[in-house]
Formats: sequence, C-alpha cells, structure tokens
Amino acid sequence: MANHVKEQNTSKTPLPQKGGFVTKQPIETVSDKRLDSDEPESLQPQPHDGVQYVKGHPVIRDGTDVSNFIISDRDDGDPALTFRSVALGSVFTALSSVITMLYVFKPYQVQVSAVFVQLLVFILGKTWEILTPYPERFKWKWLQGTARFLNLGQHFGIKEHVVAALIASSGNNGLSGVEVYAVERLFYNISVNATTAVLSTFSISLCGFVIAGVLRPLIVYPAEMVYWATLPQVVLYQNLHFNPKSNKSRLMKFGWALAIAALWEFFPAYIVTWFGGISIFCLASMGAPKHIRTVFTRVFGGASANEGLGLLNFSLDWQYIQSTYLSLPFKQQFNTWIGYFIWYAVTLGLYYGNAWNAKNFPFMSSSLFLANGKGFSAMSVVNSRGTVDFAKLKEVGLPYLTSSTVWGYLTQNLAIGALITHVLIFYSKDMILSWKQARSRMQRDRHYQGMLKYKEVPMWWYLLLFALAFFAGLIVNIKGQTTLPVWGYIVALLLGAFISPFSSVMYGLYGNGIATNQLSKMVAGALHPGRPLAGLYFASWSHQVILLSVNLANWLKIGQYIKVPHRIMFGTQVYGTLLGAALNYVVMITIVTNKREILLDPIGNNVWSGSTVQSLNSQAVTWSLAKEVYSVNGRYVIVPLGLVIGLALPVLHYGIMKMFPRIRKWPLNTAIIVSWAGQAYYGNTSWIWSSIAVGVFSQFWLRRRMPKIYNEYNYLIGAALDGGSQLIVFILSFAVLGASGTEHPFPTWWGNPKGHPDHCL
Repeated sequence: MANHVKEQNTSKTPLPQKGGFVTKQPIETVSDKRLDSDEPESLQPQPHDGVQYVKGHPVIRDGTDVSNFIISDRDDGDPALTFRSVALGSVFTALSSVITMLYVFKPYQVQVSAVFVQLLVFILGKTWEILTPYPERFKWKWLQGTARFLNLGQHFGIKEHVVAALIASSGNNGLSGVEVYAVERLFYNISVNATTAVLSTFSISLCGFVIAGVLRPLIVYPAEMVYWATLPQVVLYQNLHFNPKSNKSRLMKFGWALAIAALWEFFPAYIVTWFGGISIFCLASMGAPKHIRTVFTRVFGGASANEGLGLLNFSLDWQYIQSTYLSLPFKQQFNTWIGYFIWYAVTLGLYYGNAWNAKNFPFMSSSLFLANGKGFSAMSVVNSRGTVDFAKLKEVGLPYLTSSTVWGYLTQNLAIGALITHVLIFYSKDMILSWKQARSRMQRDRHYQGMLKYKEVPMWWYLLLFALAFFAGLIVNIKGQTTLPVWGYIVALLLGAFISPFSSVMYGLYGNGIATNQLSKMVAGALHPGRPLAGLYFASWSHQVILLSVNLANWLKIGQYIKVPHRIMFGTQVYGTLLGAALNYVVMITIVTNKREILLDPIGNNVWSGSTVQSLNSQAVTWSLAKEVYSVNGRYVIVPLGLVIGLALPVLHYGIMKMFPRIRKWPLNTAIIVSWAGQAYYGNTSWIWSSIAVGVFSQFWLRRRMPKIYNEYNYLIGAALDGGSQLIVFILSFAVLGASGTEHPFPTWWGNPKGHPDHCL
C-alpha cells in the first residue's frame, strides 16, 4: 500500500553513542505498540542496531539522531567576535532590555522572542554587508584597515549572527535584582546607594555562571543534552547562512510561513479575538441560566486571565502556542498531558469541595484575600523599616489563598522533590559516565568532537568570575542595606548550587525545566521570618544561580552546534548580561521616580501599572509569614510537605517498574507530571488544547510517519510562525494596544465581544 510505513535498516554496525558503542538489539518499528521510541528514560539513548528509517528517511528519536540528522557539523572557520557582532548585539541588548523593563510597569506584557531578535539581527547584519563599501575601494592602507575592522562590505557570517543574538538575549539575565530595587523604592521608600546597586547587580547577574562551567561535561557536551526548545533557532541559523542558494526552496517556505503568520496574527490579537479561545461549550450555553453559565465558564472558559480551566477550549493565536510544542520531545509533552488531566480533576474537586474555604474566593486568582473574600493589602501589615508588624497582622488577620493557588504552590513543591530523586535514580550512572568521557575527551558526539580544535574556557575563568560576584554580594550584605544577613546570603547561594545540576539536566534532556523559584522563597521565609526584603534578595540570589546556569548551558550548546569558540561564547554572555543590567537599572530609576503615584495605585491606568512589583511585594510578605501560614499549625501546611511527598514519587515509580517491567516502555517522568498538574493555576488557559494538538501532530504523527518533512521543515516553520506572530504583536502593542500611551481598540462585534472573547459568562 502506498501509505504503508516501511522501515529499512541500512546499517549493521552499531552507532557510536556518547556512552560508547552500544550493544545490538532488534530494531523497534514505529508500528510497535509503544507510546514513543524515546525510551527507556536515560541520558544514554536506547541501544539499537542502527538508525530507524521510514520511507528512506531517519526518524528522530533522541539526541544522537538530532546531532546526526538535524544539525549540520559544518564549520567554515569564519570570524565570530567582530566589531559588527558586538555592535549589533549591543544595539539589540538595549532594545530588548529596555522594552522588557518598560513592560514591567505596563498593564500589557510584551516579551521580545529569541527568534524575533534573531531575524532582526540577520536583517541588519546583511544590510551592513550589502550597503557598506568594500575595504579595497579605499586608497589608503590605514583606511582599508579601519574598514576591515568595521566589517564594511564583508560577509555577515553565521558565527557573527550567533554572537550578536547571544549578547542581546543575555540582556535580561540581571532583571531579577533590578525588580527588587523597584520594590524597595516604591513600597519602602528605600533608595539603595550607587555602591549597593552596582555591586549587588553585578553579583546577582553573574553568580550562577560558575555552575554551568563546572557542569559542562554533564549538561553541554553529551549528545542527549539537546535543549530542544532552541532547535528552531539553530536550524534557522544554518538555513540562513549555509548554502542559501541550495536552501532557496526551504527559505522561500520559511518566508511564506512568516508572512502568513504575521497576517493571521492581526485577527486573533486585534480583529477577531474570539479566535484566541474557541469554546463550543460556552457557545452552547449562551442562552442558559446564569448559574449554569458560571459553571461552564469555570470549566470551559479560558480566553481571559483567570477565567477558567479552558477544557476543550482551542486557541488559534500562535503568540500563546509558539514553536515550543513543535520542538519539545514527545516524552516531555506526553507527561504534561497527564499533568493537565490531573489539574482539571483536582482544581474542580478542591473548589466545589470547598477546600480551604475555596468558595469564599475567586475560582482562579494569584492574589491574596481576607477571610471575608476582600483583597488583602500587604502594606497594611508592614512597617516603615520593611518588616512585618505582628501587632498589625493580628488586627488584620492572616492572608488567604485561592484553592487553585494552593494547588499550584503544592505541585511546584512536589515537582522540586521529584526532580531531585528522579535525576538521582534514573540518570546518576550516565552522569558519571558522561563526566568521565568528557574529562578524557572521549565524547563521541560529532559536534563535541568538532569543538576540540578551539581552546576551552579554563576553569579559573569561571572561578574568578564567581569570586568577584561572591565578594561583591558579600560587601553589599555586610553593609546591611539588603536586610539579608551574610549567613543567609551564603545559604541562598548554596541552595541554588544544590538545585542547579538537577534543573539543568532536566532542561537539557526535555527542553523544559521544573520551576524551582518557589523553593527559594519558601526557604527564605522560614529562615528570615517577618523580613520580606530579605526574602526578596535571598530568592534573587538563589534562583539566579539556577537560572543563569541553565541559560549559559543553553547558549554553550548552541555554540557547540554552530562551532562558535568557547571563550567567545563565555565573554560575550558576560558582556551582554552586564550591559543589559545597567540599562534595566537606569530605565527602572526613571520610571519609578516619574510615575511613582500611578505605580502605587492598585488599579493603575491603561498606560502604567505597578501590578508586577505589587505582586512581588505581596509574595515577599506572604512568604515572610511562612511560620504562621505554612507551619504545622498553619492552614497551608500541605504546601511545604509537598517537598517530602515529591521526593517519594520517583521511588514509587521505580518500584512499580521493577514489579511490572513493561512500564519501562512508557516515557513517564513524575517530576514533569506533577509540575504540569498545577502550573496553569492562573492566567489564560485556552492555549492548552491547541498545544496538545500541535504536539500530537508534530511529535507523534509527523516525526514518525513523515520524517523527511519533519526533519526539513518542523523546526524551520516553527521559527517562522514565532517570528511572524511576534512581529505583529510588537507592532500592535505600540500602534493600537496602548503601549505608546493611547489605545485604539477594534470596534466591538460578535467576533470581538466586550466580555470574555470565548463568549463565556
């Protein structure tokens, strides 16, 4: 039959894997009754007797297949660190970091996507190449030398492109610290002096780089450490620069996809907002009584923030779906789907079961409430020194959380505990093997081998950078402006260093990590009760160690794929991080000084809003009451207990696998399951079923049944869709959605209703 899946084994020799040559085993066909061929779950790929082919094209199953068939190992030896790459990177660092900081204080949030920046850098880089004169056109030698230094008329290469985009993407690495300063200025009338600002920003921005440096043999070098979510970027880099004439057909399709995505985005984002959340059930209930419509909204609504669970609600707005679900491996997405179904059942059960007096509060919300359902003001219990006044707290009462938020907090702790145990049980042997192979330069991945000709970053560079960041933070905390004691600062760094390896391994293998920032906040509250500012600084330092280790490792992997020298990747990321932090700080000071009154207003207006920093302050105050709220006698004691319960989940999973060996074929990961069982406890939820549909199409059907199309176009078209939708969202934000100060809403009609876009109540 024409559509019959045909498989050929074209290789009788075992393929080299990062763990050495694998043993022979029968090939598993795509018709096997398995959930996916990514199993068993391990840093080492499933031993196989060759590449799996369908219709003559390889099926991508693991990191080695990605390395061999998706990413080219071509290295033209072109320059990476040039005046042009640094200049373009600096310009776009200013653009992305300033816009990001502006939108911290806006009612409408916009983030500049990596693919969008990547395309803008390419356009300006090629313009620089085409419109500037060749150095040979100048008569004088010194002028020719200057023109070459300025890269006038010279080819804009792939490595320059990567370095410029890397600098730009690093600009928001230090955003966390700047947000803390904004909270201090707005809510506590504390203005840190210049020394504190410079030293603490430097420390927070760079403290986590050392972890990535130490862990490179585990989280960068192995083929299985793919960092799947960045594959669209890597594929786009290579298609834009390698053999553009032979890739003309693919680039034409990329251009058409980008143009179509851009044109389409006008509809769900502005003209027909109903496309952002299509719910058959909400439409069917439009004539029903109010109490029925309320229930339907909670279950099926999801196009607006905190509207409902979004069950069977489909979004056609790509700005929410994104190429992530075209890129993440099936094993990751399969676990998230299990998590979502748990989330539906538990969230409804908690609310309608009136757990923690759930019916007194909104169905979904991340805000704090009093017992009577009114809003809880964090400032009502804080004194001028920035600490909790327990006499005021006794009068006001402890804050309450919605049941959806409690479940969200609980699942985050479950996931953190499960993350630690899962990595130790399932990956520890492979981690040791990978470490030994990398230390002896025996990693068999062709991209790793291709980088051996470049000088590695010596470990003392990482250690020196950490020493400078550590002592900068030490000075700040000794001076006392942070209210965080020195011992608390050291504990924060140790906590981040402990979690980083687990988080980085999970991110590299699955393309998506486990949220761990709540652990930092919870520990800070337990160690520093009644001191919200100390908690903010503690969480910033601790979580930044984790975040920066993942970010640096991610870009080091891109550098390994593209063959950008190690030292250039390191140096430019440090430069971009510091430049972005400085720009963020300047913009923050300007806005907070000039717009203080409106930023303190709980509502704000259509131009300015302090909701982001207000939320940060509320969380800090809440966690500073950890002993009252989350202790043994607290109403939410189950939240910290989630850590202990989470540690046991992978052990239970491992035990069941021993009892029932067939379960080994199922790509289960309890850390991912419980994380996604509560991750969407607030905000827009209409994109969930669309993401499931995209994942099933891409990773379950296209990858397995039509690998030729998948290998050539899956990641490339994903990048085009991201770039097109992001471009229009960016334009609409300033043109009509109020980012420039004046909003121009599209006229109300059935496809753009006044209420919820999905026509729920």
